[in-house]
Amino acid sequence: MKKRIVVKVGTHVINEEGKLCISRFEKLVEFLSLVMEKYEVILVSSGAVATGFSKIKLDKKALSNKQALAAIGQPYLIQYYNEFLQKYGKFVAQILLVSDDFDSRKRTKAARDAVNTLLKNGILPIINENDTTSVEELVFGDNDQLSAHVTHFFDAELLIILSDIDGYYDSDPKENKNAKLILHVESIEKNKLCGNINAGSEFGTGGIVTKLKAADFLLKNGRSMFLASGFNLKDAKDFILEGKHSGGTLFAAKE
Repeated sequence: MKKRIVVKVGTHVINEEGKLCISRFEKLVEFLSLVMEKYEVILVSSGAVATGFSKIKLDKKALSNKQALAAIGQPYLIQYYNEFLQKYGKFVAQILLVSDDFDSRKRTKAARDAVNTLLKNGILPIINENDTTSVEELVFGDNDQLSAHVTHFFDAELLIILSDIDGYYDSDPKENKNAKLILHVESIEKNKLCGNINAGSEFGTGGIVTKLKAADFLLKNGRSMFLASGFNLKDAKDFILEGKHSGGTLFAAKE
């Protein structure tokens, strides 16, 4: 039986200058197809708002416009994944969730049953927040937290976050050129979870703090997270396909 993992892709990885970055998207899809041969894979993908903005230029500062952009962009985003993955004989399905879905055993079970059926039939579930109706999540939430909950409640062993951040450092690498990458983290100090959230792009809602919160949630629930670059997938490929930890940060309790 294949092990189950969740892959989360940040907005900045698949979008550039307000439109889909085809070269990175192609490499991402190739990576997903390879991972699907070895694991059951659930994808949590950001990018709906940015994709919507590539179709119609609405002022992103207005919440209603962001909601509209998410509604416009989500079907296009799924269409892109479907078209590119079909080249590898893979198909996708869309699932939109809100935080309340994880507060109801009945709704969580319904979503989990659907995911299990999709995975059993070799289909890639692509999950995103329902940003059009989930107002609070759109303003304050992020797909790092969503992907951590998906990992836990949908019985996956590992969350892989592909981001513009290539790992967790002992200090901010943008400010300190001597910052060192930390390969393995077993626990996260509380003060590290209270910093400012700086998104990697104008459409993103994440940053290192949201990723640490996701990792902390998973560590407390006996699961693991791997943070690596989505721009250069070598570290992710080495780790998930070859079992080599050459880069990126693994958040996990030591065996």
